[in-house]
Amino acid sequence: MWALPRKTLFALTFLLSILRNSDGQFADYCVADEQTPEDELLRAMDWACGNGADCSVLKLNQRCYLPNTVIAHASYAFNSYYQNMKHKGGSCYFRGAAVLTGLDPSHDSCKFEELP
Repeated sequence: MWALPRKTLFALTFLLSILRNSDGQFADYCVADEQTPEDELLRAMDWACGNGADCSVLKLNQRCYLPNTVIAHASYAFNSYYQNMKHKGGSCYFRGAAVLTGLDPSHDSCKFEELP
């Protein structure tokens, strides 16, 4: 049997505690993959917004409009779709344009939802 060095074990425990939500469950957010070309992100975002994502907060002067970038807007749309549809067969795939993360991508007044 092997054992992790004490320092490594502490770091892993700390990281896992950050990734858990207030209910003790691991949080998961769906965000745009930074390596995906913008035209693919736009197509996937349009699909997400038309199929269960709440994209109203991405409009001009709304709480998630800024930063006004394709990747920021796509990340919000992907996560909204994923959170709303993950228990109904929806996924965080978007033809490879998105990835799951345990780190909360919320910023400023733009809060990303995370549902159990």
